[in-house]
Amino acid sequence: MHIDRPGADPTPFGSYPADDVTFVLKDLSHVELEAPLEDREEAIQSGRHYSEMLPIEYRPTERYLALFHETLAESAERVALAAGVTAERVLAERGPDVVLVSLARAGTPVGVLLRRYLARVHGLAPAHYSISIIRGRGIDVNAVTEIRRRHPESPLAVIDGWTGKGAIQKELTAACAPGQPAAALGLDDRMAVLADPGWCAALWGTRDDFLIPSACLNATVSGLVSRTVLNREVIGPDDFHGAKYYAELGEEDLSRHFVDTVAACFPRVAVAAAAEAARLDAEADPPTWAGAHDVAAIGARFGLDDENLIKPGVGETTRVLLRRLPWKVLVHPGRESEVAHVLRLAEERGVPTEAYAAMTYSCCGLIKPLR
Repeated sequence: MHIDRPGADPTPFGSYPADDVTFVLKDLSHVELEAPLEDREEAIQSGRHYSEMLPIEYRPTERYLALFHETLAESAERVALAAGVTAERVLAERGPDVVLVSLARAGTPVGVLLRRYLARVHGLAPAHYSISIIRGRGIDVNAVTEIRRRHPESPLAVIDGWTGKGAIQKELTAACAPGQPAAALGLDDRMAVLADPGWCAALWGTRDDFLIPSACLNATVSGLVSRTVLNREVIGPDDFHGAKYYAELGEEDLSRHFVDTVAACFPRVAVAAAAEAARLDAEADPPTWAGAHDVAAIGARFGLDDENLIKPGVGETTRVLLRRLPWKVLVHPGRESEVAHVLRLAEERGVPTEAYAAMTYSCCGLIKPLR
């Protein structure tokens, strides 16, 4: 479902069932925003903001799709356990009236999984909205305002997929600082994620840097929705941030298949998830930002002054290989089995890999400096 403008009734958008998620985004499906990879990279490194345009959607090869299915079959229960732990921790902190607010689009499938877990294991039916947050531009305050209008008393929980070096966590913290509009609307920066290899989130299901299969693909595992857009030529001051719905990719869509496969494991992991969540809550292990320190060291080691060219973690490395100009991929020795799809993508694109052990992550993607 979809809310296109403040106060509007939800309408069909994306490929998830209506109960799974409502996207609070302006529909830009009719606008040409895609740019070829090289042109887009040149524009970004020349100062244009990445959110003003879209990459051309990667169309995976049959070999790569086979790897997605293999990985999903192997890791579904592991993902289900991490999702269950995250959901249990969110429920314990926010209570049964919680409204899930996922960050489109990597956070959208995770928000769907948390909602399904809470429904199946606890009999709850929390509302789930997916909104935009953009590095360097902030969270969509208009979208938060709309959610608060619809749920004036409910606690809000921000959900994302995983952490890299913590850029989105920093953006959320800035948006929720005292005196900011999002803070006045009852939003806080205690983000919940499935995986926190960057050691910077408040709530997490695991800190292992492993492949969450939804990171393998783009729109075809995220409800056929593009990444979010903030381009002032098409987004006015009273609009939500925008996104496109790629209905033409319907035959390739794996969004429901992914969440259905993982959710089928919830009954088997529920007891273990509750126990692990209780253990983590009791330990109260705070963020150390270890990942950000590792990124600074990587920048010094490889002569990259711009940390935006360093994308740590399995999820972020995958994004580099799918929609940026990768220079090389660093792989933690001994964790090759965790990053098989990364190695496959690097091989397909002719990107060299290099062993590098001094990081918390399983891998790290480095973007090619054009200057």
